[in-house]
Amino acid sequence: MGALAWAYTSAVTRTLDDYSEDAGYDAAWLGNTRFTLFRDRLDRVTSCGKYALQAGADAGEGIDLVHAELSEREIATMPLLPPDLVRRSDLNHSPGWRLGDLRFLLASSAFGKIDTLPWPQKSPTKQSVAKQPNPDPDPTLFDGLADDEAAGLIELADDALDLTTLVSAHSLDAVSQRRELVLGLPRLNDGGGEAWHWYVDVLAGPSPSRSQRPKSPTPAAPDEVPDAAVRLRRRPAEQPRAEDK
Repeated sequence: MGALAWAYTSAVTRTLDDYSEDAGYDAAWLGNTRFTLFRDRLDRVTSCGKYALQAGADAGEGIDLVHAELSEREIATMPLLPPDLVRRSDLNHSPGWRLGDLRFLLASSAFGKIDTLPWPQKSPTKQSVAKQPNPDPDPTLFDGLADDEAAGLIELADDALDLTTLVSAHSLDAVSQRRELVLGLPRLNDGGGEAWHWYVDVLAGPSPSRSQRPKSPTPAAPDEVPDAAVRLRRRPAEQPRAEDK
């Protein structure tokens, strides 16, 4: 959770630093840049992609590349994860990261619309992920449903993925600089309705238990980094101090 929050905060901060409507940047640039930097920051903090370390590499190897173009504050608050804890696990070319038996993908959303994010309008990959059944449904899940409707829900359960796959949905209001970031199990809301079986607000601090009803995300302040225990990456003595750009 801390790595997710750090990666998104870093990506949004840099995106907003560069964004300027007067310079000709538009909403498409804002969304594409935010997504690209979010993916890059996740690779940095998890030692994935071009930041992956070879087996047996020293802890400080490649640190200059990891810290490139980051501010001193971003470097100081970057959580330190074991380099072999997370690995890339893309799904149909959609960037994904795997931790144990869980994978998570990324999905953008309009600000304030995460609760009703329209999965049927997303890519076939995201729709497939949203078809996963809730692993802990209420005992009365099928109560009140017609037989054909219940059969349809059971049929979705057979369309299993190779891994349980969560989604981290993110949004940004460029004017107010408010942002949202959640992680949860999406629910295919064909015809409308709630978009999640459950999710947690990554930017809000401690996560609620899965038995609690998810709450709408509380936007973070522009420069807010969630309070969390972090370990700082060690910098070899011979390496020069990274400078802010």
